[in-house]
Amino acid sequence: MSKMHETPPDEGEAPAEDTPEASTSGWSAAPDGGRPQGSVCTHASTLTRPPSTVPSAVCPACVALGHDWVRLRRCVACGAVGCCDSSRGRHAHAHYEATGHPVVFSLAHDESWAWCYVDEVFLIEA
Repeated sequence: MSKMHETPPDEGEAPAEDTPEASTSGWSAAPDGGRPQGSVCTHASTLTRPPSTVPSAVCPACVALGHDWVRLRRCVACGAVGCCDSSRGRHAHAHYEATGHPVVFSLAHDESWAWCYVDEVFLIEA
């Protein structure tokens, strides 16, 4: 049911590896040319290692609706899996809106980052 595509333009490329300063958890906000003063995530210190890619992971909401998805995200707080913002349902974002859980990990095998909805920053392991 899942479609694996290259990351659509609105998802952007995975952030560069060089980071300004690492949080105590080993995660930090990726450099952002649009924010020369730098970007900070107030949730980075709560992150641990991201889950390994789960090939059988699905977006349950998309499955229920009979929709396909582009990429999957996993909620750091509770482990819920939802589809990315480039997918028709945007269920990971809907989960954030419903719960307030701020950070998701990408489950794509070729992506190694997290996204903080509250602070609007990519997070990378330092």
